[in-house]
Amino acid sequence: MESKYTKRYTAEFKRDAIALVDSTGKTVTAVARELGISSEFLRGWYRQAKADRGEGAPGELMTAEREDLKRLRR
Repeated sequence: MESKYTKRYTAEFKRDAIALVDSTGKTVTAVARELGISSEFLRGWYRQAKADRGEGAPGELMTAEREDLKRLRR
């Protein structure tokens, strides 16, 4: 049975979690475990933050580009 409640995290929480990965040198999984969140959530946030800094994989979209595409598709 799936939960109808989806946990939402603030932009500030996401930024702080990403900063912990960058500043401590710990793995995404270790930081996620310490924060009590899904490692997949943190991994996605971290990957997107790297793309926004221009450090992402080739062809990976920045957040602004993703939002533009979403708006255009509507």
